[in-house]
Amino acid sequence: MPFRFKDCIEKGLLRKIPASEDNAVRSIKKAEGWFKEAERSYQSEAYDSSVLSSYMVMFHSARAILFLDGYREKSHACIARYLEDNYVAGKKLEKRG
Repeated sequence: MPFRFKDCIEKGLLRKIPASEDNAVRSIKKAEGWFKEAERSYQSEAYDSSVLSSYMVMFHSARAILFLDGYREKSHACIARYLEDNYVAGKKLEKRG
């Protein structure tokens, strides 16, 4: 059974921290680096590497949002729950797939 947002908080997989624009910017810079890596991998027809790099782009982009909102993750799945509860439900992000 997948985690719910509430479970993530209760289990300490998402923790409240002071909001940090600096950490968010660092995460975005990491996402940009991973994006370049994804492009290089794709151009080289290293598709598995491109998929993994693309995942890291999404992870660091989402992590930047958490940093801005004052949260720290200990679980990739809980990042998705956070975004669903705090952004998709509020119509700030669209859920696809």
